[in-house]
Amino acid sequence: MSAEYKYLRRVNNPTDLRQLSHKELKLYADELRRYIVECCASNPGHLGSSLGTVELTIALHYVYATPEDRIVWDVGHQAYAHKIITERRDAFLTNRTYNGISGFPRRMESEYDAFGAGHASVSISAAFGMAKALEMNGDKSHVVAVIGDGALTGGLAFEGLNNAGASPKTDLLVILNDNEMSIDKPAGALDSYLVRISTSRWYNSLKRTLWRGLAVVPPLHRLVRKTGNAIKHGLLQNSNLFESLNFRYFGPIDGHDIETLISTLTALKEIGGPKLLHIKTKKGKGYAAAEADPSIWHAPGRFDVATGERIKTIYSADRYQDVFGVTLLDLAKSDERIVGVTPAMPSGCSMNIVMREMPDRCFDVGIAEGHAVTFSAGLAVGGSRPFCNIYSSFMQRAYDNVIHDVALQNLPVVLCLDRAGLVGEDGATHHGAFDLAYFGCVPNITIAAPRNEWMLRQMMYTASKADHPTVIRYPRGIGEGVEWRDTAFTLIEEGRGEKLREGEDVAILAVGTMANVALRAAERSGRSVAVYDLRYAKPLDEALIEEVGAKFKRVITIEDGVVRGGVGESVAAHLSRKGLSPKVVNLGIDDRFVEHGKPKELYQECGYDEEAVLRCIDNL
Repeated sequence: MSAEYKYLRRVNNPTDLRQLSHKELKLYADELRRYIVECCASNPGHLGSSLGTVELTIALHYVYATPEDRIVWDVGHQAYAHKIITERRDAFLTNRTYNGISGFPRRMESEYDAFGAGHASVSISAAFGMAKALEMNGDKSHVVAVIGDGALTGGLAFEGLNNAGASPKTDLLVILNDNEMSIDKPAGALDSYLVRISTSRWYNSLKRTLWRGLAVVPPLHRLVRKTGNAIKHGLLQNSNLFESLNFRYFGPIDGHDIETLISTLTALKEIGGPKLLHIKTKKGKGYAAAEADPSIWHAPGRFDVATGERIKTIYSADRYQDVFGVTLLDLAKSDERIVGVTPAMPSGCSMNIVMREMPDRCFDVGIAEGHAVTFSAGLAVGGSRPFCNIYSSFMQRAYDNVIHDVALQNLPVVLCLDRAGLVGEDGATHHGAFDLAYFGCVPNITIAAPRNEWMLRQMMYTASKADHPTVIRYPRGIGEGVEWRDTAFTLIEEGRGEKLREGEDVAILAVGTMANVALRAAERSGRSVAVYDLRYAKPLDEALIEEVGAKFKRVITIEDGVVRGGVGESVAAHLSRKGLSPKVVNLGIDDRFVEHGKPKELYQECGYDEEAVLRCIDNL
């Protein structure tokens, strides 16, 4: 660590932080922000959100006796300062690296991480559960939930607010971090509402006047604190949503003013029951480039600290997400029924390609995966052909919606699962490890898994012509470098696999991009290895599987997903039902959660990278 970090070097934990004066805290904030920038420049992560919450994080750990008092972070993108303050300053250099610390709060990593994060909108429900448990146990410790304006659009956040508001004796503070900027531009009526409430001169002026006036009369001030919302309700008549949910609303205040944050949080500690503090912050605060373009600098990759110039990765092939975006635009141009749906990730999934040309044909529904699926079902009933793009890990949140609203009614909704399989540095909360297993048991659904860019394009076209639900799952990152742009659309026969390589000794049945891994391993092996691309995980090509089982005594299956309940087990089960008994080895993810690291490292750890496949071939 640089010697110029005078205060950063002094603070190893929240106790050290509390020894600093308010003036020193401001200097510490500057150093902390600079440290985050410097670390993220060479070791990329979620930069913008964490820069925006530096002062808030300092104030929280200064006022509250953590870890006895609990801070619950929503999503976790904003928690870098929290990690550094809570005994992980030096370890932060390993953030998101293999065997390093996680990029998200994790209970098993630190006692200061009160609840695991990674998915949006969970903080209020979790924090309320903690607060209720403390209340029942007679524990006077405090619980704080920190949630952003983007995550607040999720339905789970409102379920938590509604439930907590009905428990007036349970001490819970919700901090709404309003930076008017989620990963992409915020969508929905709530965003407009937050702008209105935060800019209401009448509401905030009256509130400030009332509170300051009462403050000069301490007994009256204490009385107001004890009497709950009665005075506010009388004067303000439930003038905002949160007060209607029985939360005492405070704010908005400047989320970068440490002294105001500390004084406000200190006062709120004395006020029991559910309450919400609305703070205004700037995503990317303190780093000019990040402030200028918060969407890009949410997770900018590597960059030059001095110039703010991003060090762009030169891809050897097109990214799968861009294949999706361009192909969807091509399909939409030729079929007016086709529309796109995304839960707050238009740039992440490249649906913004379509949005730029056809804004009326794409719908960003906010962080609401379940709604995205059911909304797509409604579109399908209305005659549209929706392509609903949701990251595989986030699709888990909409599982019931898929079963009940799409599959049960056999609606022609195309569910595109970006980031399927092991995604890398974001770790266990973001791996798309389970989709093949959890959709494999659902009737009416076809599951497609392209091995390259061209195949993704054709599977999208095929799905657009189907009269039933289709799941198309594909990985994060770049493709194989095959030609796909402007190629003619070709129907793929659903449920039919493809032989990619002849062989006589060992057969490999691969799913999706694992077919490419299988081919490379087969070419290196001294044995005669046949390679098949199943193409569809459901329905399986049973005729092909039976042909392989009759010809080969040794069969390997490979999938970028969990083995239990996966495609490999389905293959083995079908062979058994047909009385065929080759030796079958299923390669994939064992019955465990996989940590973070580069995909290459994780494939190796899980035993289905090219070297592992080669060993399996040679030892079988």
